[in-house]
Amino acid sequence: MGATASHLGKDLLSEYQELTFLTKQEILLAHKRFTELLSREDKNLPDPRAPTEAILTLPELKSNPFRERIVRVFSTSESRDGLTFEDFLDLLSAFSDSATLEIKSHYAFRIFDFDDDGTLDESDLEKLVNCLTGETDDTRLTPDEMKQLIRNILEESDIDKDGTVNLSEFQHVISRSPDFVSSFKIVL
Repeated sequence: MGATASHLGKDLLSEYQELTFLTKQEILLAHKRFTELLSREDKNLPDPRAPTEAILTLPELKSNPFRERIVRVFSTSESRDGLTFEDFLDLLSAFSDSATLEIKSHYAFRIFDFDDDGTLDESDLEKLVNCLTGETDDTRLTPDEMKQLIRNILEESDIDKDGTVNLSEFQHVISRSPDFVSSFKIVL
């Protein structure tokens, strides 16, 4: 515990426990890992922000095809670049085993909503599929395969038939997918 615990303080640690799905030990470990991402100068700032490039080096994010979207969604800065410690805790909390399906699906939806307009339209779905399949010549779907896949996704998910998937439609689909919760996690 030592230095890490003293930097957080008992009251702040208790507050973080109440506001997240993380245990005291997980918060302390998160603080240690977050501090390691900061430059020597940033460690002395009152509310330092770890740069996106540093966060993307974490093994848990390094190979995630949505890594940049994840940082963007959880960042509270106007430029959506980098994370404060509280942003970092929010990210870890949402991806923890203890987070609810509602929380996990909410953040997954935001991550998949590439244009941040509150719906998953054909463009978002195409980017989502490309992130999952990779954009190399051997893995990229043909335009016809992509159109068919998006049509199938919308057929299955677009309950109100407006050509997009909103958050409640997304959550409805996710609720029928028991594997979703176990696949949407980051372990410290």
